[in-house]
Amino acid sequence: MSNSNLSRAEAATRKSLIKVHSYDVRVDISNAASLDDPGFATQSTIAFSCTTAGAETFLDFIGLGVESVVLNGVELDVRQVVRDARILLPGLALENEATVRATAAYSRSGEGLHRFEDPADGKVYTYTQYEPADARRVFANFEQPDLKAPFTFHVTAPANWEVASNQPVAGYADVEVDALGDAVAGCWDFAPTLPISTYITAILAGPYFKVSDQFNMTFGPDSAHAGTRLEIPLTSYCRASLSANFDTDPIFAVTKAGLAYFNELFDYPYPFGKYDQAFVPEYNLGAMENPGLVTFTESYIYTSRATDTQYQQRANTIMHEMAHMWFGDLVTMAWWDDLWLKESFADFMGHLAVAEATEWGDKSWTLFASRRKAWAYVQDQLPTTHPIVADIPHLEAAKQNFDGITYAKGASVLKQLVAFVGRDAFMAGSREYFRNHEYSNTSLADLLGPLGAASGRDLAGWAADWLQTAGISTLTSAVTVEDGKITDFSIAQEAVDPVTGRPALRPHRLSVGLFNFAPDSNDAGRLVRTHSAAVDVLGSVTDVAELAGLPAPALIVVNDQDLTYAKVRLDPASLDTALASLGAVDDALARSLVWSSLWNAVRDAELPAQSYVRAVCDHAAGEPDIALLQTLADNARFAVVNYSPPEARGDVRAELLAGIEHHLDSAAPGSDEQLVWARALATLGRGTDASTVRIRALLDGTGIPAGLRVDTELRWLLWQALAARGRATGAQLDAELALNTTAETRVARTTAGASLPEASAKAAAWSDSVVGTGLTNELLSATIEGFMVGGHDLLDAYVEPYFAALNDVWDQRSIEIAGRIVRGLFPARQDLSAGMDPLAHPVVSRTDAWLAGNADAATGLRRLLVEQRDHLVRSLTAQAAARGA
Repeated sequence: MSNSNLSRAEAATRKSLIKVHSYDVRVDISNAASLDDPGFATQSTIAFSCTTAGAETFLDFIGLGVESVVLNGVELDVRQVVRDARILLPGLALENEATVRATAAYSRSGEGLHRFEDPADGKVYTYTQYEPADARRVFANFEQPDLKAPFTFHVTAPANWEVASNQPVAGYADVEVDALGDAVAGCWDFAPTLPISTYITAILAGPYFKVSDQFNMTFGPDSAHAGTRLEIPLTSYCRASLSANFDTDPIFAVTKAGLAYFNELFDYPYPFGKYDQAFVPEYNLGAMENPGLVTFTESYIYTSRATDTQYQQRANTIMHEMAHMWFGDLVTMAWWDDLWLKESFADFMGHLAVAEATEWGDKSWTLFASRRKAWAYVQDQLPTTHPIVADIPHLEAAKQNFDGITYAKGASVLKQLVAFVGRDAFMAGSREYFRNHEYSNTSLADLLGPLGAASGRDLAGWAADWLQTAGISTLTSAVTVEDGKITDFSIAQEAVDPVTGRPALRPHRLSVGLFNFAPDSNDAGRLVRTHSAAVDVLGSVTDVAELAGLPAPALIVVNDQDLTYAKVRLDPASLDTALASLGAVDDALARSLVWSSLWNAVRDAELPAQSYVRAVCDHAAGEPDIALLQTLADNARFAVVNYSPPEARGDVRAELLAGIEHHLDSAAPGSDEQLVWARALATLGRGTDASTVRIRALLDGTGIPAGLRVDTELRWLLWQALAARGRATGAQLDAELALNTTAETRVARTTAGASLPEASAKAAAWSDSVVGTGLTNELLSATIEGFMVGGHDLLDAYVEPYFAALNDVWDQRSIEIAGRIVRGLFPARQDLSAGMDPLAHPVVSRTDAWLAGNADAATGLRRLLVEQRDHLVRSLTAQAAARGA
């Protein structure tokens, strides 16, 4: 069995034994453009000390082979010391130097050194991605975050490529020339880094297009660094074929705004020198915070029309990664248990920076409420939920804890912490944290100490309630009204930790907003806030005496301003108002919170899917916050497909389709709203023939609403809808692809082809995904997406093969690829027959049987199955509740 799954205990033992002084890493990817070459040469020289002479430790490496291992001048027998993913280092001295020469593998999964051939021009690009533990796929190292060290990289690559790493180039030399004396390959030597963890080192190499700029600032008189001048070189990279769409001016504008904001806010000068940002293909993440060389998905380079929200999301990601330069890179968690120390903070700080340093202002918190917190609410109700400070026994668990709890719930709780201790104290504590722990590793107590000292509060109880328990609180208001006035108002809290089964009532500092219809003629028909009360919710019931005597509101928004993390149930009168008049709520964030309450009620089978869909049809038109509008469109379609009982689904889908078409035709020409509805029409069209005439007309250029541009992205969404309904042929899809062959359109064509309602198309997609290994990460996801579009007549035959393949997929594929297959191909779209118990559904029963029969399966695999089962049971339960409503 592979020993690649490093445990926390093993990491702690290694940490107690050694201290790393430096790495010198040589990587030769001069053969990268030869796609038939599977690997590249790599060499690591590591200087480290050991506390005990004669002790033994190990290096981590996953590759094609190890050629030599030299320890303190003595060459070791690789047959004896190389054991799967580890290289044993026996008989250590107090001071040591180990050199490992090996062959690493080019990646097609986005893990390690990824290699990509651009279908637009045939050029080859490479980049690295390591988190949490894939640097060992490129060079031998001690792969754990608390063994920081300076790294010096030397990269040999084609001489005409751009090559970058965490630090600037310190030297370059040609290493191969052709017969004419022209350079064929060169070696780039990079300056040493500051002490950093292995997972945030980085290499970028390829014929990238780049644009450079500069950021300058001087710290003001109130700073601890008054008069200090910062001069930070900026560079942005993308593939050459995307250069015409590379809008670097707004990217640099956000980058400069962020650097000014965070340097002032944290009062700790950015320490890593340059600030490169590379937008790379087939990226598994949104971005990665490698200091000096941040990598992003190139999906943030928009080759088709993008909404304002898409630009806002890009800005948010830029800010998120920049916050990591302090929370994560400068100060790093000791082990993955405290992953929240970087991800929760970056998520919160990213939204804060967008709110306070960019043009999107308050829209940032609406995006946070409608998107990020919704992710957390879903994750926190799964059987696999966990505390923010999680128990991470090994790397496999770490990989799967990059989830909605660590990111979005953690950020939500930090927002609550700021409300609890005060912003000034929070920032003062953070500054002290950076000063105390620069270039080192920390755990929970290291942060709570300075925050508690700055605020004068003992945060141990707060941390126990919020960081060390799992699950979500539910807050419900109870109001008594007599003669048009409130006589009693209280907030009930329900909270049980699903991990322990014990009550987990938490303190909530929040605001209660009362909304009424405005009497003023200028705002007639609008629901405006008439009163706001700051409340500390403690225990199971909290009385709010302050509200007694006030006029009865039409709508009560508990957690107004979204200060805390909790599900909110609307009281009956507020629910009636929301379903009848939600679009009239004047405040965008409050409107988003009420929509969130409705959606949570649908997911919890307390509100029928049709009621939510009808509310979207009635009240979403004209929604000025496009992030919220996109969320509503997505949720409505999901409700149709998953939460509507099968006998009513056609009617609910028809109602949504009619609403979408009406809103598309009524939206302002050229507006973002118009584009959202057009995309929604195409996506919904995958499941109904009722829209195919309109979709075909849009593709043919007839009946297009004024101002709508049917560009490449929209065209492929429309083609995918036609393909899913059997109204497009493979030849037509190929012809469309031939008009504009890019990485993006190749992915779209792959999804469309796998969507065809033909047994042969499904068989080919299944084989390519589960049996074959030729698909890259992005093409695999596209194939799975298309495969899953189809009815029971096409997909039921794959239920048993899915369960039969699980263990082999997990054992034979990387965790990234295996996760995509296991999650993506789970038979999630099922119908509940009348009178059937959701737990008795055949797919639920088959999942239960697999879990019972595979108790010893990998924990990561079992976690994915448990989660997918829970999503399915939730869908079936909602179907049953909607049927009885």
